[in-house]
Amino acid sequence: MRIGIDGLKIPESAKRGPGGTLAHARELGLDGVFFRSVLDLSPTLDAAELRNLRARADDLGLYLETGLGKVNPFAIPEAPELRAIGDGDTLLGFRRMMEAAAAIGCRELWGSTAIVKPQYHGRLAWDRFRTDVTWDEQLTATERFLGRLAPYARDLGVHINLETHEEITSFELVRLAEAVGPDVVGIVYDTANALHRVEHPVWTARRVAPYVRQTHIKDAHLAHGDEGLWYQLRPCGTGVVDFTQVVPILMAANPGLNLTLETYESYEDRPRSPEKWLLEIYDEEFLRAHPDLTTTEFADYLRTVRAYEQRIAAGELPDLETYAAQPFGYTEAVSQIRDSAAHIRAICEENAK
Repeated sequence: MRIGIDGLKIPESAKRGPGGTLAHARELGLDGVFFRSVLDLSPTLDAAELRNLRARADDLGLYLETGLGKVNPFAIPEAPELRAIGDGDTLLGFRRMMEAAAAIGCRELWGSTAIVKPQYHGRLAWDRFRTDVTWDEQLTATERFLGRLAPYARDLGVHINLETHEEITSFELVRLAEAVGPDVVGIVYDTANALHRVEHPVWTARRVAPYVRQTHIKDAHLAHGDEGLWYQLRPCGTGVVDFTQVVPILMAANPGLNLTLETYESYEDRPRSPEKWLLEIYDEEFLRAHPDLTTTEFADYLRTVRAYEQRIAAGELPDLETYAAQPFGYTEAVSQIRDSAAHIRAICEENAK
């Protein structure tokens, strides 16, 4: 299994551009780059530009992964480039992106159902809790839209892989894949996002593994604070995700799966403290929005939280505010990538024996 980096989160990605980012990933000892949208490689889908980037990745011995964007019709208007690339026709835009990606051998294509609104507090940051349109209505519209994309995907031999993003549960993703067809819809397993939906990472891995075709590998702090639990991204091996259990599950289901790290950008790329997200797990409305959650998994989830809190109390790991107060420039961002890669690589090597 090869270990790469998310093209949005590797430091200096905007300054270096996609070609420079590929070279940067190789300099950091990584095996590939996952650009979330083919429009990140070429905003106009210029065929020559895309071929050159494919050749650059091949010359460097890197995997190259990419994607499409939001597939929830209620979220698509927040990404007008998806419509613009089709000259105003959203379906044509997706078709063109899929054709461009397939032409350079990228047939595993990322998608997601919404985007976080960091300016809002708690559950209102996630589209799951919108009041103008219910989440069930959004899921129905997403399934219908994916059904319209499915013939394109089958024709081109591509998979549209939906991320275990913060607003959607793994249960819902599996149902979407089965409803549209696993031959065209897969899953991008983000190892820490399901924590937002009160899902245990190992339980989630078991649910989604048969459908996983791309990954976002990351870890997170999760501990009690005012109003509930507080989530904060951490380097792999220093959060609540037990990769010694998660990685073997993924390896068994898909031995050729690429493991793409998703880490914080440096402050120089995005000048604000590491985000902290509130999970209102004791709020009745919050819990009611998770009908698939079982008491057994919830108990295991809280057991994991408690074990992590004990590590913080023992001084083994920094708490939320201490970590947020640390400097985090380019050097620290690179260190986080290298530490995370080393942790995951050691687990892969141990399981390959």
